[in-house]
Amino acid sequence: MNKTDFIRLYAKEMDMSEAQAKMCVEKFIGLVEDVLLTEDKLSFVGFGSFEVRFREGRIGRNPRDPEKDVEIPARYTPAFKPGKTFKTKILESRK
Repeated sequence: MNKTDFIRLYAKEMDMSEAQAKMCVEKFIGLVEDVLLTEDKLSFVGFGSFEVRFREGRIGRNPRDPEKDVEIPARYTPAFKPGKTFKTKILESRK
């Protein structure tokens, strides 16, 4: 499912127009981005947490030329960690 499909589903579930649903989804995404730019973590109990993690720089291998080392710089990266309730629902649905 892509963003457009999700917006259609959201509009149907919330009984609103697709334009309204698109505005809600885009506002939510924008707010998550804004929070992560100023805070370290955003948690939704039971669903999961969005956070910014620091990854140390390291030396990697070039897959096209395994003999060449590639320096991968240190950086900050966004991450999502699913909550227990959400994880349980997914695992139960896949049995």
